[in-house]
Amino acid sequence: MVALGLLVLLEAKLGKEAEVESFLNGALPLVEAEPGTTAWFALRMSPTLFGIFDAFPDESSRDSHLSGEVAKALMEQAPDLFAAPPAINKINILAAKLPG
Repeated sequence: MVALGLLVLLEAKLGKEAEVESFLNGALPLVEAEPGTTAWFALRMSPTLFGIFDAFPDESSRDSHLSGEVAKALMEQAPDLFAAPPAINKINILAAKLPG
C-alpha cells in the first residue's frame, strides 16, 4: 500500500535536456536499491520540463529516499542541469493501483 509520495518538477537548462534525461535514466538502479520506495517514475512533460514521481508506504520511507543517493546527486547536479532549483512537493496519495 502507498500513502505518501513526491512530485518533483525539473526545468532543464536549454541545451541540457539530454543530460537531464541521462541523469534520470541513471538514477533507476539507485532507486531500485531502496526497499521503501514502492514506485518511482521519471517523466518528460515537454522538451525542457521533466519530473519524478515516487510513492511510499510511510513517512520514514519517504524521508529515507529524500536523504538517499538520488536526492544527493540531484542537488549536486542541479546548478548545472536545471534552470531553477528542483521543485520538490510532498503529496498524499488518495488512491492507487499497483501491480500485485
